[in-house]
Amino acid sequence: MRTENLSDNTLIKQFVNGDTLAFEALLARYQKKIYTYIYLSVKRKDIADDIFQETFIKVIRSLKDGKYAESGKFAPWVVRIAHNLTIDYFRSQRQSNECCNSNTDGLFVTGEEFSDLNAEERAVKLQIQKDVRQMLDFLPSEQREIVLMRYYLNMSFKEISGMLNININTALGRMRYAILNMRKMVEESKKVLVA
Repeated sequence: MRTENLSDNTLIKQFVNGDTLAFEALLARYQKKIYTYIYLSVKRKDIADDIFQETFIKVIRSLKDGKYAESGKFAPWVVRIAHNLTIDYFRSQRQSNECCNSNTDGLFVTGEEFSDLNAEERAVKLQIQKDVRQMLDFLPSEQREIVLMRYYLNMSFKEISGMLNININTALGRMRYAILNMRKMVEESKKVLVA
């Protein structure tokens, strides 16, 4: 059986038993979403690369040490590790007073998303993505975090609330306020975000 057809838990068991291809399949399955989440949080490619690498080093160590409990929740577990490492990064930045560069143009475009579009449609879609990423920067961190988890990681509100240790209604409320704030930004800037 091909590794892409196997469940996360099966791949984890195979990896723990020495099959490195099983871990490569897990990595391939989640790397884009995890990296995008990290990058949109820190807004610097070099920092995102470091946190991404550190995330999966921690995942490997935890799996090898038997610290992952099989619950069918591998993806939220990895996101939680990435989230905690991102928070650690911001804490260290606060202590050293560094700022981040927020150049997010041109990232996270995949051929799959744009393969059926003509040049004009691709340009419009890219501009919409750029505008949305810029608006995310102006949201309060609690709202931005919910939007990133929901739309970039496709997490359910139940998963988000569990990961952030907040009530599901709090997560829903933050999403609602994020959407309202983004609508207000669109109205104030007179942007049209329709493809």
